[in-house]
Amino acid sequence: MAFDIEMIKKVYANMTTRVDAARQIVGRPLTLTEKILYNHLWEGMPSKAFTRGKDYVDFAPDRVACQDATAQMALLQFMHAGKPKVAVPTTVHCDHLIQAKVDATTDLARAKTQSSEVFDFLSSVSNKYGIGFWKPGAGIIHQVVLENYAFPGGMMIGTDSHTVNAGGLGMVAIGVGGADAVDVMSGMAWELKFPKLIGVKLTGKLSGWTAPKDVILKVAGILTVKGGTGAIVEYFGEGATAMSCTGKGTICNMGAEIGATTSTFGYDESMDRYLRSTDRADVADAANQIKSYLTGDPEVYAEPEKYFDQVIEINLSELEPHLNGPFTPDLATPISKMKEEAIKNNWPLQIEVGLIGSCTNSSYEDIARSASLAKQVAEKNLKTKAQFTITPGSEQVRYTIERDGFIDTFDKIGATVFANACGPCIGMWDREGAEKEERNTIVHSFNRNFSKRADGNPNTLAFVGSPELVTALAIAGDLSFNPLTDTLINEDGMEVKLDEPTGNELPPRGFAVEDAGFQAPAADGSSVQVQVSPTSERLQLLAPFQPWDRKNITGAKLLIKAFGKCTTDHISMAGPWLRFRGHLDNISNNMLIGAINAFNHKANSVKNQLTGEYDAVPAVQRAYKAAGIPSIVVGDHNYGEGSSREHAAMEPRFLGVKAVLVKSFARIHETNLKKQGMLALTFANEADYDKIQEDDTINFTNLTDFAPGVPLTLEFTHADGTTDIIIANHTYNEGQIGWFVAGSALNLIAAEAK
Repeated sequence: MAFDIEMIKKVYANMTTRVDAARQIVGRPLTLTEKILYNHLWEGMPSKAFTRGKDYVDFAPDRVACQDATAQMALLQFMHAGKPKVAVPTTVHCDHLIQAKVDATTDLARAKTQSSEVFDFLSSVSNKYGIGFWKPGAGIIHQVVLENYAFPGGMMIGTDSHTVNAGGLGMVAIGVGGADAVDVMSGMAWELKFPKLIGVKLTGKLSGWTAPKDVILKVAGILTVKGGTGAIVEYFGEGATAMSCTGKGTICNMGAEIGATTSTFGYDESMDRYLRSTDRADVADAANQIKSYLTGDPEVYAEPEKYFDQVIEINLSELEPHLNGPFTPDLATPISKMKEEAIKNNWPLQIEVGLIGSCTNSSYEDIARSASLAKQVAEKNLKTKAQFTITPGSEQVRYTIERDGFIDTFDKIGATVFANACGPCIGMWDREGAEKEERNTIVHSFNRNFSKRADGNPNTLAFVGSPELVTALAIAGDLSFNPLTDTLINEDGMEVKLDEPTGNELPPRGFAVEDAGFQAPAADGSSVQVQVSPTSERLQLLAPFQPWDRKNITGAKLLIKAFGKCTTDHISMAGPWLRFRGHLDNISNNMLIGAINAFNHKANSVKNQLTGEYDAVPAVQRAYKAAGIPSIVVGDHNYGEGSSREHAAMEPRFLGVKAVLVKSFARIHETNLKKQGMLALTFANEADYDKIQEDDTINFTNLTDFAPGVPLTLEFTHADGTTDIIIANHTYNEGQIGWFVAGSALNLIAAEAK
C-alpha cells in the first residue's frame, strides 16, 4: 500500500468537480498542467481564471520533500516558526553528504561517522515534527520519491531543483528554497506566478541507441538553459505514451536545466505499470477511476498551438543520441557530429571516466540497458578503456540489480559501484588526481556539467549523455566514437561492433529490497529533544534577520560585478562545502567565491573600497558588515541558474548584502532572495550593466515608496565624482514587499505563530 493513500484519494475526490469548474471559468479545454494547478488552489474551488506569466497565485501542495544538505537550513527555519508538527506529509532524505571515493560500503561507513552530528539532528527533528526520515544509504531523494510518494495529478514541492523528477509520474513537482518549504510545512499557502505553458509533442518511437535522455538533451539545445524560465513543460503524443515511466522521469528531471518551473506527462499505462511494480496498486486503481482528468483534454493535444504558449515537436523515430557539453547542459551535439566538434574545439578525445546512475538515470531500465553493453565486453573480447562507475538511485534499485546479476556484470569490466547517493553528480567525488587540475574529458549520465561541478577541477570537460551511450563511450575510451556506426578493435586485433542496448522496462521478477532505509516519526513528538551544540561547526541555530528600517539604502558599496554565467555553484559551492550547510556563518565563507569579477576576470578577488586592496569576496563583505556599510551585487543573465539551494540567498543576506541587480534571474533564486528579505532587481536597460564601475557607491532614491510595479531608482557615484542614474525593475507584489519589510518571510510566519 502507498504512503498517504487517504490524502491521495482526497485529491482525486476533489479533482473532478474542481477541474470541471475551472474548465467552465476558463471557457476552453484544459492542459494537464492547468488541471493540476486549478485543483490545488489554496482557496479550494476555482473562482477566476488566471493569466499566465502575470498573476501570483496561492497553492496548496500535497507534500514536501527535503534532501539533507538543504533540509538542515529548512528545518532550522521550521523550528524558528514555532509549529508543533508539519501540516502536510513531509520527508527528509540523506543523500548529499556521502562522498564517493572507494566503494559503497566504505564510503557510506565513512559518511555516517563524519556526518553523524547532522544525521542525528535530521533524524531527531524529523521524529519530533512528524516527518518521514530516509536514512543514509536509502537512496537519492528523487528516486525514492518516485518509488514511494509521487502520484499522478499530485502537487509537491521539494528543497532541490530536481524535485521535478516526479513529473515522470504525472505530478506538478517543483523545486523551491527552504523558506518556501517552511511555508507549506507550517500550513500556509505557497505562492507561485501562474506559469506559462510549453508543449512538447513527441511523435514516433524510441529505438536502438536512442533513449529518453536524448529527448531532454535535444530540448535543452532548443530552449537553452533559460528558455523554460517561468514555464511548465508538458509532454504529450504517441512518443510519450510509448515511453517508460522512469524514462519520463529522466526527461522531467533534467528539465531543471532549461530553467523550467517543472515538467510533466499525462497519466498512461506506463505509469500504471510502474505504480503496480512499486507496490502501489491502490494508487493505480484510484487513478484509473478518473484517468481522463489526469491528462490534457483531447482537444488540447489535437491542436496544441491553441492552448500552449510555445510548441515543440520531436520525432523520436528520427532522434539521434546526443552528448551535451562541456561546461553547460544546453550545448547539444548529435553523436554523429561529436568527432567533428571535438576536433574543432580541441576537446581531449581520450575519455578518463564514464559515470552512470544518479537521480537522473538510475532506473532498472537504465541499468539493464547499460549492463547489456557491459556484457559484450567479455563476449566480444574487448577491454574497457576508461574507468567506469555506477551510482544507484535507491537501495531498492541497487538490491534488485544485484539480485538480477547486473552488478556482477559491471564488476567483470572493473566498474566501481558507489553508494546510493548523489556522489559525483553534485561534486561529492574525491577523484584521485583532480587536484592536479589537468585538462581531461569525462562522460556521465547526470544532469549538470558546470565547471568544477563533478570533481572540483576547472579543466575537467564533462559531457552529458544517456547511460547506454556513456557505457559505450567508456568501453571505447574515445569521445569521437559513434557506437551506431563505428567498430572497436578487440584483444585479438579484430574489428567488432557493439550491438544495440537492450533491457526490460521493469524487473521481470519484481522489485526487491531487504531494508529500504525508512524511519517513521513518533506518533507524538512533543517530548523529543533536538540538541544543537553552541560550539558545533556543522549546525547553528538561526537568529531572525533585521527588518527594514523603512529608509532609503545609501552609501552602499559594490561588492562584485559578476561576469558571465553565475550559477548557484558560483554563489555557494557544493562539494566539500556541503558539510557546513547547517551553519550559516561557516557556509557564508564560500559566498560568491566562484563568481568571476568583471574588472579583473578573476574568481574570489574583489576590491575592498575601505582599503583599496584586493581580497576574497567573503572577507571583503565581512569588512563592510563590520563597518556597518551596506553593499550590492551586480550580475548578468540567468543569475542563480542551477540548484534550489537557498544558501545562495541566505549567505549574502547574513553578511549584509542588501540587493542583487542583474540582467535576469533564474526563477528559484529570485524567489529565494525575496524570501530572505533581499532586493532582487533587474536592469530596466541591460546596457546599464556596462556603466557600473569598480569603486562605485550606490544610493537608492525612492525605496521609501517601494510598491508593486514601480521601478526603483539607483544613483551610482563613481570614483571621479560623476554619477549614473540606473532604473531597476522588480516583480514584488504586496505580500512579497511584506517579506522585505519584516526582514524575511520567516519573520512573518514566526510572528503569526506567537
